[in-house]
Amino acid sequence: MNREGNNTTKRKEKNLKEGKSTRLQDAAEARYKDMTETPISSLIPRLAVPTIISMLVTALYNAADTFFVGKISTEATAAVGLCFSVMAIIQAFGFFAGQGSGNFLSRMLGARNEREAQEMAATGLALSMIIGLITASLIIFNVRKLAGFLGATSTTVDETVSYLRIIALGAPFMMGQFVINNQLRYQGSATYAMMGLLCGAVLNIALDPILIFGLDLGVTGAALATITGQITSFFVLMFGTTRGANIRLKPRNIHLNSHYIFEIINGGIPALFRQGLAAIATILLNRAAGVYGDAAIAGMSVTTRVMMFVASAMIGFGQGYQPVCAFNYGADLKGRVREGYFFCVKYGTVFLTLMSALCLIFAPNIIGFFRNDPAVIEVGQVALRCQAAALPLLGCTVITNMMLQSMGKGLKASVTASARSGLFFIPLILILPRVFGLLGVEISQAISDVLSISISIPFAYSELKKMK
Repeated sequence: MNREGNNTTKRKEKNLKEGKSTRLQDAAEARYKDMTETPISSLIPRLAVPTIISMLVTALYNAADTFFVGKISTEATAAVGLCFSVMAIIQAFGFFAGQGSGNFLSRMLGARNEREAQEMAATGLALSMIIGLITASLIIFNVRKLAGFLGATSTTVDETVSYLRIIALGAPFMMGQFVINNQLRYQGSATYAMMGLLCGAVLNIALDPILIFGLDLGVTGAALATITGQITSFFVLMFGTTRGANIRLKPRNIHLNSHYIFEIINGGIPALFRQGLAAIATILLNRAAGVYGDAAIAGMSVTTRVMMFVASAMIGFGQGYQPVCAFNYGADLKGRVREGYFFCVKYGTVFLTLMSALCLIFAPNIIGFFRNDPAVIEVGQVALRCQAAALPLLGCTVITNMMLQSMGKGLKASVTASARSGLFFIPLILILPRVFGLLGVEISQAISDVLSISISIPFAYSELKKMK
């Protein structure tokens, strides 16, 4: 009886495993058919809505702190604004490992190479956690020097240091959440990716007033609310990897070898350049504005967050295109890659034109919503209107960069990613304030946006022509 019972149990276990394997294969086949056959006009919007929400949630992490801290003082607003560049660098490494591993695994899924897709997913997450631990250590042990480098004044240095110390503790989780978010998105599971970030954002916003005002923790409370939200997002996203046809993250699939590291660098370096140079640009912007006082730093910080919020929606729309681009490029369906590109540029530009009009008309009200200080509004409204005027050009720049990155065109993608915040903005922010004073600080980003389109159009044309 015991032998027969054991045999029966083994047969049941075998049947369960075979049934599970069949379900996963069916789900993977359904995903392949969906990504390669669903009309572009319905596929991209379906994937884009969750990614737009995800990107807005990412922007909300910073905007929420700015809003609530803005109720304390101009100095507190400036201090948190200075720390934003460090958070942007942490996010940059998360996007680097996430998009580098994500677009490779998406191409492998399109080519029906499941094994390499699984190994890349685990390796990308492991790399981000290692980088996160190193980054946290560097920030904590050099926090006061870092605050000074960021442009903290005698009135903002203590609050800047307090915020940075706490944010550093969440660095590994922040990087990890962006890796898993991107990997889920590249697999076509944008809804799971969205829910993970949304849970953390809701918790962050709920905790901000409780910790900042209820427990009277001020800037420290804002930092605690932020990392609590990020840690929550990380674990919710981890749970999302266990659902449906999503790749399961298993330690045995980690392979930190030259093959996978190269692919992460090739696919992720454009994101690192885009996000990292944006962080460096923010540091230089704050230092340039700091010459004109805390109100100027606060005004430019609020402008940066508002524009980041609008740009995040555009980037989220483009990220809805990325898995479609990578998957179909891997499946050698280049006509769908072209069709998706023009679809996104068209509707992205329409959206940005509407946002531009709103920012031009309501600039003082928008800045005042975050910090109702006449000196802050005076600086912020000029900067916001200048950047809004160039906003419609961002659609072509963003979608071109994402197409090149998703196709594995690392060099061209890196150049287009570097143009806006690196190749053009950094020289401009170093030169224009010396010539035009505060106005030079306010107009630098707008001029950079205009110049960036001169690189995006030729690069897009060269690749689209090949696929025609």
